[in-house]
Amino acid sequence: MQKFNTGHYKTFAAFSFMLMISSCSNTKFLQEGQMLYTGAKITVKNDTLSKKEKSNLKDALQEQLRPKPNSSFLGLRPRLYVYNITKEPKKQKGIGYWLKYKIGEKPVLLGDVDREFNKKIIVNYSENKGFFNAKASSDTIAKNKKAQVLYTVKPGARYLISQVNFPVDSSVINSEIQSIKDKSFLKAGNPFDLDVIKAERERIDDHLKNRGFYYFSPDNIIVQADSTVMKEPKVELFVKLKNNTPPISKEPYTIDKTIVFADYNLADVKQGKYGIPYITDSVKVYNDLYIIDPENKFKPKIFDRALYFKRGDLYNRKDHNLSLNRLISLGVFKFVKNEFVVSDSLNHKFDAYYILTPRPFQSLRLETLGKTNSANYTGGEVNLNWTHRNFFRGAEQLKGAIYGAADVQVGGPKDANNIIRIGANAQLSIPRIVAPFRFHSSSAYVPRTNINLGYEYLSRTQLYTLHNFNTSFGYVWKENERKEHDLKVLDVTLVAPEKITEKYLEQINGNTAAGISANPSLQRVVDKQLIFGPTYSYTYTNTMLPKKNTFYYKGSVDLAGTITGLVSGADAKAGDQKEIFKIPFSQYAKMEHDFRYYRKVNDKSTIATRFIAGMGYPYGNSTTMPYIKQFFVGGSNSIRAFRARTLGPGSYDPRTEEASFFFDQSGDIKLEMNAEYRANIYKFLNVAVFADAGNVWLVNEDDNKPGGKFSKDFLKEIAVGAGVGLRLDFSILILRLDLAMPLRIPYYEEGDRWTFDRIDIGSGAWRKDNLILNIAIGYPF
Repeated sequence: MQKFNTGHYKTFAAFSFMLMISSCSNTKFLQEGQMLYTGAKITVKNDTLSKKEKSNLKDALQEQLRPKPNSSFLGLRPRLYVYNITKEPKKQKGIGYWLKYKIGEKPVLLGDVDREFNKKIIVNYSENKGFFNAKASSDTIAKNKKAQVLYTVKPGARYLISQVNFPVDSSVINSEIQSIKDKSFLKAGNPFDLDVIKAERERIDDHLKNRGFYYFSPDNIIVQADSTVMKEPKVELFVKLKNNTPPISKEPYTIDKTIVFADYNLADVKQGKYGIPYITDSVKVYNDLYIIDPENKFKPKIFDRALYFKRGDLYNRKDHNLSLNRLISLGVFKFVKNEFVVSDSLNHKFDAYYILTPRPFQSLRLETLGKTNSANYTGGEVNLNWTHRNFFRGAEQLKGAIYGAADVQVGGPKDANNIIRIGANAQLSIPRIVAPFRFHSSSAYVPRTNINLGYEYLSRTQLYTLHNFNTSFGYVWKENERKEHDLKVLDVTLVAPEKITEKYLEQINGNTAAGISANPSLQRVVDKQLIFGPTYSYTYTNTMLPKKNTFYYKGSVDLAGTITGLVSGADAKAGDQKEIFKIPFSQYAKMEHDFRYYRKVNDKSTIATRFIAGMGYPYGNSTTMPYIKQFFVGGSNSIRAFRARTLGPGSYDPRTEEASFFFDQSGDIKLEMNAEYRANIYKFLNVAVFADAGNVWLVNEDDNKPGGKFSKDFLKEIAVGAGVGLRLDFSILILRLDLAMPLRIPYYEEGDRWTFDRIDIGSGAWRKDNLILNIAIGYPF
């Protein structure tokens, strides 16, 4: 085996190395040490490595070196500049201290760099990657009071694995290890790599944990490398247990009793009310579960559903984690803890204790919100929310809310149509599937049955008043942290008008004397509407994972009145429209797809993109889509160069409508594309450059919306906008300011839709009409 000066074999059991950051001492620097450190450059000299292998090694070594030079932006160092121009503050507070030590950045000098230590780090890291004969040297280049350190690495030949051995013995644990050795990450012919060895130990530990070896640890495994028998740069690996592995780690354990402390708190422990192990005659026994709940706060069956361990089961980590995750996802416990206590050491049994501290069952929250949007509306909203987290003692969540909101048009048309909304809603969420069939889920997330009921009163002053009722029944379940399903078996919406003003009727029917053209499509907004049917959505995301490329996808399907329309033979186009309670019901099919892709450029910048495609098709009992189910574009989370809901459909020009009578533009088909480059320039301060494109179209021709129907020329009707953004990330919220301008306007003449020739930034009128400021909370996607 390869020997070292100590005379011992080189053994790889658990490796780590420390990265030390050298700091300035109080002693005076030499002139060389006072030079600004601009960074390190690494050169790898090895003729046996490919260009890519050299590049990967160099990049990895670069990350290990300390300290890092002062941060830079476009070749400049603004934080260092702020530090240098700010006087030393007399106190550790105030604007001066904040500028110098919070905004500013202390200069990193050449004297801060411990070159000898960095060389040791380079050699150590190279050895961990199989370059056992690595050597490193350093040099310094100084110019104009700036210095760069050059490191030269001669890694030598990289050692490859010649053979991997798993020594055999007669123990139970060795039999388990032997059963999975064929799946080893360590393969003959691969380079020696410490990270792969660590992963192999974790792999073995994970398998053993799922086979009852609760007390086993990856540290019990040792991997020895022998290079003495080979003339070539190769090593033979031996994977085995350490000699001092505790006996308890070598035995598989089974579950004896499962004890649940359903209402555990520290105050009771201090008073000696109960402890672990806990013995009492008043324990409830439910399906082999021992439940300690003196005040009967919970039904025992919720623990039977959440916990996977049964008496006599072999311990496995998968069920262990699933049980804990399901208890947490019930949403009723503030703290969830699990302990295993040996009850029979001879037969290798232990008791499983679940120690649960409930959250307060009821909470009341008051929310106030001030808002403004690009359509000249300013207003506020007040929400009063009440929650009960254990309504029927089975972790059922009952949520109720009442709210009121007002939006006033400021700086807009003279006869403003202000908006008032008052409403209430309630939701009962049951932590299981309530259905006539049996639903089994092995997910770590508890499936839920949701029942919703809501009402809203909507008044657009001087125009109309509507009552909106909604109720739904459905299920939400997650397969894992990436996949979620939301099925509403029945989703019902009823819209009923209360009052329609003469002003609004005049816009619908027209007024020749007043020069107002008829617009029958406005009637759809105030028609009685009955919408019912199932809806389904599927969400997949891996954006929570620390990967360079991540994705998000949400697809939804909405089928309204399908069965009823087919059974009744409804045919609105032929004049045979059916009604329920004297209200025509809507019949349509709608689907939408939202796909997002995120690419992490580096630690401080990301490219985010989004593509949305949606379509709604009315048929049977409907000739048009319900207004509230149509698509809209524009605004702070859509195409930001156009005000909310002012774009489309197609090439229709909304400016043809009465200036004092603005209405949202909608469509049955939607296409939207967004791209955004996001970069962090200082702690909470982020910037962005973005571009948006898209539009909405109608499925059927509408004489009142010329150019609105989808056609083969739809690409010519795509709107395009671009802009820059500033985002303030305060952890609890992200305040976003996006300034956008239109680059292509689809309702201009076909050959004149690009706006490059129209841009006149110096013109006040141009800025007012074309520079759109969006203020919002959170990212647009």
